[in-house]
Amino acid sequence: MLFHSRAGCGKSGVMDVIDARGLMCPLPVLRLGKALRAVPPGTRVTLWADDPVAVLDIPHFCAEAGHTLLSQSDERPHQIYVIERH
Repeated sequence: MLFHSRAGCGKSGVMDVIDARGLMCPLPVLRLGKALRAVPPGTRVTLWADDPVAVLDIPHFCAEAGHTLLSQSDERPHQIYVIERH
């Protein structure tokens, strides 16, 4: 699920929120990659995930793809990641 919010948005004025709760590896990373390809540089995207492997996969994906992981928090029962596209 993908929805939009204006809170904490990047240059585009809208922050995309990806709800990847209930999805297991590699789907959260694949959904994040797809969302980031669809937005201009500087846009912030928030990902909600509850896959335990996401705590390793999301930071690794960001580092490899050149995106900035702005924050990572555990808001049980899911994690919240904020990524800025580059």
